[in-house]
Amino acid sequence: MNPQDSPPSCSGGACCGGAPAQAPTVAISPMPASRAATAVYRIPTMDCPVEEAEIRRALEGIDGIRALDFQLAARTLAINAPAHVLPRALAAITGAGFKPQPVEPPRGEGAQAGQGRHDHAHGASSGMARLAWALVLALLAEGIELFAAHTTAFEVAGMALALGAIALSGLETYTKGFAALRRGRLTINALMSVAVTGAFLIGQWPEAAMVMALYGIAELIEARAADRARNSIRTLMALAPEEADVRQADGSWRVTPAAAVAVGDTVRIRPGGRVPLDGSVTRGISAVNQAPVTGESIPVDKQPGDAVFAGTVNGTGEIEVRVTAPASDSTLTRIIHAVEQAQAARAPTQRFVDRFAQFYTPAIFALAAATAVLLPLLAGATWTQGLYKALVLLVIGCPCALVISTPVTVVSALAAAARRGVLIKGGTHLELARSLKVVALDKTGTLTQGRPKLVHWESLHGERDANALLAASLAARSDHPVSQAIAQGLALRGDGITGFRALAGRGVEGVVDGRRYVLGNHRLAEERGQCSPSLEQRLQAHEAQGRSVTLLMGDDGVLAVFAVADTLRPGSREAVAQLRALGVTPVLLTGDNAATGQTIAREAGIDEARGNLLPADKLAAVEELRRRGPVAMVGDGINDAPALARADLGVAMGAAGTDTAMEAADVVVMNDDLRRLPETIRLSRRTHAVLWQNIAFALGVKAVFFVLAVFGSATMWMAVFADMGTTLLVVANGLRLLKARPQEQAASG
Repeated sequence: MNPQDSPPSCSGGACCGGAPAQAPTVAISPMPASRAATAVYRIPTMDCPVEEAEIRRALEGIDGIRALDFQLAARTLAINAPAHVLPRALAAITGAGFKPQPVEPPRGEGAQAGQGRHDHAHGASSGMARLAWALVLALLAEGIELFAAHTTAFEVAGMALALGAIALSGLETYTKGFAALRRGRLTINALMSVAVTGAFLIGQWPEAAMVMALYGIAELIEARAADRARNSIRTLMALAPEEADVRQADGSWRVTPAAAVAVGDTVRIRPGGRVPLDGSVTRGISAVNQAPVTGESIPVDKQPGDAVFAGTVNGTGEIEVRVTAPASDSTLTRIIHAVEQAQAARAPTQRFVDRFAQFYTPAIFALAAATAVLLPLLAGATWTQGLYKALVLLVIGCPCALVISTPVTVVSALAAAARRGVLIKGGTHLELARSLKVVALDKTGTLTQGRPKLVHWESLHGERDANALLAASLAARSDHPVSQAIAQGLALRGDGITGFRALAGRGVEGVVDGRRYVLGNHRLAEERGQCSPSLEQRLQAHEAQGRSVTLLMGDDGVLAVFAVADTLRPGSREAVAQLRALGVTPVLLTGDNAATGQTIAREAGIDEARGNLLPADKLAAVEELRRRGPVAMVGDGINDAPALARADLGVAMGAAGTDTAMEAADVVVMNDDLRRLPETIRLSRRTHAVLWQNIAFALGVKAVFFVLAVFGSATMWMAVFADMGTTLLVVANGLRLLKARPQEQAASG
């Protein structure tokens, strides 16, 4: 990440409030890359973009920093700078109220993920114990206030207990809050620090202790709930085994750490075992469960030459696989990194909340100050009462629920989509999908299988079985896709062919039992003078349906006709029907001839089809379709790159294992299933609804308690419980998206 980039949206647990202002520019001194090194630090209390911005601001005046790479999901910061600059950078981070901890380079991606989960689990456990003690001390202080005699000794004991509770639960809040106040920043930590300190100073020390303890507990619960959304995709990393069975130079096998396996090595996967690395099958046949990577529910048959992906599960056959990518660059790893990077692309609703929060927290401070001054002057309240109500307003006004609800909801939706084999590159693209009006679909490889298949054949003269055997024998000797489709479709193989040769651009020929036979196209039949009017009519009927026609010919005439075509993918017709039900118009854009395009469009249920389109023509078509509203272009991510880039939403199909498609599109469908597109639209609409449910609920509850605080009898207890309850409810509402199933999405769509 470039240090000038704006901070990513909050993916962390404990909310920190305010608004993530525009990331300040970090001074970058040009220097040779060889003079700089990257050091990684874990910052346990860096939970959201506001705190990221604070750290950026603290580092902006330090010369020599080449780059900063923040990973809020892991709470880490990578600093690229010379060694002599790092102490100054660490001192600046510490001065901003954070405690950076050096991270040792992991042995592999899986080790890093596992270490992060272990560290966080340990931190959460120790934090809960500390907060439990803080709550006990706060309850004791409250008990002394309510039931003990109001003597100096009891007052001192109660205040000591309250101070202990505040120290145990609020030390980090105070550290970050006062650091923000010193720099003139009004954040949630600053707000809570002022509120608790003010309550203690006016004699409400039991309430101050209880508020800080409950706030700390709410923060920890929020952190764990938000981590569930952030880490839901990273749990996929545990699917890839840490060790692999690798063939050695002498032919023996040795168990080796997956991170140490080199590209080109051969690994063995036994039945029921998980594939440790991306590779290509070299020996064996099996069915592989690819659900963790592509979302396919049915195992996929694999044979030599087929690709397999790390984290998938081998079926009943033993296979050997040649490694094609290291553990750090597997398809599974790239999926995880893509989702993590997607969190940096904030959705429009997130940006709205950020802008709103930028003014919200300072407004709360101003309102509290006005309340403290005006109530005594205009309503006859005492100054202590006015100050207390002002402090209650500060607690009520804590924008925790508002700030944390949007990133948790968006990250949950991104993770839910990834588990279904759909990578959405950021909240912006996620929200845009709900407003699509037109979906432009490429034909080959998107609606269709992308490879020819024998769809019809008929024998004209001679025995049917003999003609089939002749055609299959000739076709099997050719590597042309049409010939291969005929050979596979007939599932026969004969021997005894001599004098075999290819006829460039026309077909193949060979001798069987002393007689010469030809398997060729329409043009070759015409050249041989073997096309009759009735045969021409038959061939034209096939060609009008977009089929490629091949004829088996002997010296006496045409013996059989074979029609080959690119067929619809399973689910394409259903996907088109679902798009229509969602109010989205599908349009077919293809480079094939218009007749073929119309045929495929009719089969798929599409009314509008355009053929004979070059890449530039597809780009112009997308431009025209955009007049109807937001347009998605669905293609293979390479040939359709111009149209994908110009569309409001670019969707790449069949991208498992390919970097190009991942980089070319805004949305990547890993398993070629077009039905994932209407699922994504429904998920987008549901996410948008949840986002605005959370915003309306959070603001509504705060409005009610504002009125109670000013004109009623709301207390700090009520305020903190309202804030904590609202925050937990909106977080839970956002996390519901993690469990969304396709049928539930359909119901909500």
